[in-house]
Amino acid sequence: MNSAQTWRPVAARAASLLLRYPDDEVLAALPIIRAALGALPGAVATPLRKATAHHESTAPADLRAAYVQLFDFRRRCCLHLSYYTCGDTRRRGKALVGFAAAYKAAGLEVVDGELPDFLPALLDLAATDDAGWRLLHDNRVGLDLLTESLDSAGSGYRYAAEAVQAMLPAARTTDRAATVHLARTGPPVEQVGLEPYGRVDTTGGRR
Repeated sequence: MNSAQTWRPVAARAASLLLRYPDDEVLAALPIIRAALGALPGAVATPLRKATAHHESTAPADLRAAYVQLFDFRRRCCLHLSYYTCGDTRRRGKALVGFAAAYKAAGLEVVDGELPDFLPALLDLAATDDAGWRLLHDNRVGLDLLTESLDSAGSGYRYAAEAVQAMLPAARTTDRAATVHLARTGPPVEQVGLEPYGRVDTTGGRR
């Protein structure tokens, strides 16, 4: 087993928790996350340490209110990665089928709650199965746009997103070009219904 296979599951799990709604379970895990960071490469550990400090230094009620305001009411801070490239279009529905199939193949069940392209859930998948890393890599444009938006908002959650970027190969030229284009134009628009998907119940996050 190479070194990346050793630390990446730990880093993915830590980032997943730090990007979830900061309920009591997430807050109770902060000391465990901090203790685990010493075994990670600096490029990943440093932003995760900053994200942990952000959680620890903010009152829980303020942390929760800010999370809702940021992720539930700002489209440009959407944690559902396929939204950035597919928007609310029929193409996104097809993309979600692919995401859901990856969880099923890994033996994970999608339950009520988040869609299968929810970043924390993808990180939980990556912690146990290479399909999660492939999906993160394939949706690098969405991740990069999310990170830029969090940075523009001055949010402490940007550090967790930066850590995810650091876990992946460098962005391809085509990805960077697509990121610039979508940052200017926004996601495609076509209001359609999405089939009901649930959240991947891997961490007991926000319900």
